[in-house]
Amino acid sequence: MTAVIGRHFGLQHIAIAEDIVSETFLIAMNSWAEKGIPENPTAWLYTVAKNKLKDYLKHEKIFNDKVSPVLQAASQSELPEVEFSPENINDSVLAMIFAVCSPINPPSSQIALALQILCGFSITEIAHAFLSNPETIRKRIQRARKQLREDNFEIKTLEKEALISRLAAVHTTIYLLFNEGYLSTSENQVIRQDLCSEAIRLALILTTNNITNTPATNALLALLCYQSSRLQARLNADGELILFDQQDTSLWNQELITQGHHFIINACTGNELSKYHLEAGIAYWHTTIGNKNKWENILSLYNELLLIDYSPITALNRTFAYAKVYGAETSIQEALKLNLSDNYYYHSLLGYLYSENHVQLAISHYQKAKSLTQSPAEIKAIDKEIQALKNLL
Repeated sequence: MTAVIGRHFGLQHIAIAEDIVSETFLIAMNSWAEKGIPENPTAWLYTVAKNKLKDYLKHEKIFNDKVSPVLQAASQSELPEVEFSPENINDSVLAMIFAVCSPINPPSSQIALALQILCGFSITEIAHAFLSNPETIRKRIQRARKQLREDNFEIKTLEKEALISRLAAVHTTIYLLFNEGYLSTSENQVIRQDLCSEAIRLALILTTNNITNTPATNALLALLCYQSSRLQARLNADGELILFDQQDTSLWNQELITQGHHFIINACTGNELSKYHLEAGIAYWHTTIGNKNKWENILSLYNELLLIDYSPITALNRTFAYAKVYGAETSIQEALKLNLSDNYYYHSLLGYLYSENHVQLAISHYQKAKSLTQSPAEIKAIDKEIQALKNLL
């Protein structure tokens, strides 16, 4: 809704679009609580948003002062209609992503702004995605919005060179959107399948354009399909996280795995090797069953990935694969080198590695991990591990 209305107004008035959408959902919260959810909630929201937009166009003088000459000349009976058709939504979302990912801002600001405007991320969620603090992200987004307003550019069809230059930032936005869905920082949900589905939808839209249908785009899609295939197996009936080794593989979605195979084949054209190719390869091996060289292949891919796109989380994940190949004891030093003392996943991994031979140290790290998360599902999973270790003492 923000994308469609924002495209209608022009990006310089994006705050107006965000306000209208926020008011629409506020009306929905009040109305639906009293009258119940309508038969077609989506259509209801679109209708209210369109009515709010019409009211704004009619009564807000500030808009009439700033709107385009075409709209300034229009009478009230000629007010433009906003259409929330599937085609217009797809076109608007894609146009908005590429518009927000303008080179006038640095890549990190482009991505942060896209996550906030188009993906609805909070400052805290964006800070988590960037492994940064909320205040830094807030200032980054404020500067990015100011730059876009001052640049005063329109949302329009971009030339080939502009699409290509902005594609990497668009890929990263979709990637981070999926990651938030796959392991959410929300206190109420550890997995948000709506975000995972939206990320796949956006990536699929990229494949419909010859310019953006690149090997990297297909590799990203393969990664998202492989990761999504295991979502149903990652939580139990009580909403607790299930570790990879304990997942029921019969719950893995074979259709999504097959789709992943399709996109990884498409990605292997030409000479391009992106981080998404390597991550898709890692995700592919995670979905294989009964291959004795599985973890050796995963570790090898992690080694390559760290060379072209180092990140602390990737290094942590590599340490888990290293433990699968060489054993937990030899992997402890690999983990300690990272020294991510304020990171939940770091202490969870150390708890896992120490649990085999150093139970008290394992408990200590699990307790530290527990203090670093607000997710009820993660806390439950940690408590279960701590209790199992205490039973060994």
